[in-house]
Amino acid sequence: MEQTKALNALEPFLALTKSATVPRAAADLITQATSNPNTYVFAELLQTPQIQALSQSPDHASHLKLLEIFSYGTYANYTSTTSLPSLNDAQVLKLRQLSLLALAKDPRNLSYAALQQSLGLTSARALEDLVISAIYAGLVDAQLDPRNGVVHISSVSPLRDLAPGSIPSMLNSLREWSGRCTSTLEDLEAQIASIKAAAAKRHNDKTTWVEQTAKLVEQEKTTDQGVHTPRQRAMLNQALAKIQGQRFNKRGSGSLEPNADDDEAMDVDEEEPDDGEGGSSMTKMPKVILPKANKPSSKVPTLTKASDKTTANIRA
Repeated sequence: MEQTKALNALEPFLALTKSATVPRAAADLITQATSNPNTYVFAELLQTPQIQALSQSPDHASHLKLLEIFSYGTYANYTSTTSLPSLNDAQVLKLRQLSLLALAKDPRNLSYAALQQSLGLTSARALEDLVISAIYAGLVDAQLDPRNGVVHISSVSPLRDLAPGSIPSMLNSLREWSGRCTSTLEDLEAQIASIKAAAAKRHNDKTTWVEQTAKLVEQEKTTDQGVHTPRQRAMLNQALAKIQGQRFNKRGSGSLEPNADDDEAMDVDEEEPDDGEGGSSMTKMPKVILPKANKPSSKVPTLTKASDKTTANIRA
């Protein structure tokens, strides 16, 4: 955007070159263009025939050299060249701002001391004012570091013209940059391939571990179930259930025979008394059912027809 703005600011001066038919008018046009606060590129003005004709004028050839310095030179080039026109304050400020753009490509030139020497400034305060003006003009993005005496420039606007013969060196710089980019891309691709290979290896290792774990679990299940087939295990379970059922259905007789008599009991009967032992008759006593004995297959005999003496004792 700054470049478009600078080109638009140069358009009126390009139109005025058509009427600058004499060297004096062309020299004045150069002074006006370099003093304008919005003009920063001068290649198109420099290439016009009226301006190039100043090289044939001994009195105004220095103005052509001055325009070349504003186009692709620095303030140090101006001070080291003799017989150049003097600069007004606007021209001095602009030439120092354009020189700052040229010096920004080398970080070693951005110390306060180096910039003051290159730009012809006598104090750090004057340097800081120049950098601030360049920032507000949109020429650079920079930060001042007074403590360390350094100007940190992060970006510059493309507002400098190419010097004659600078294209081959620029092409070499671009080729070197392209080579570094290619090498960086190759390194990135190699790292990506390595990461993918490592990820595939981890996936395969995990898959193998899962398969081995499943096999071990299946083997453990088979070991727990024993060596019998499912049919054999079913028959064994049925037999065990039958044995347990017979054990818990017994009533404590202790007999292992299925037809053992579980209803055996001891009956005690009382006989009627004789007629000679008393006038009244004794009623028949009820049957007494005693519990079964604990000994297996043993029966308690039934008492019948006891002696008269026993009967008399029972009556008493």
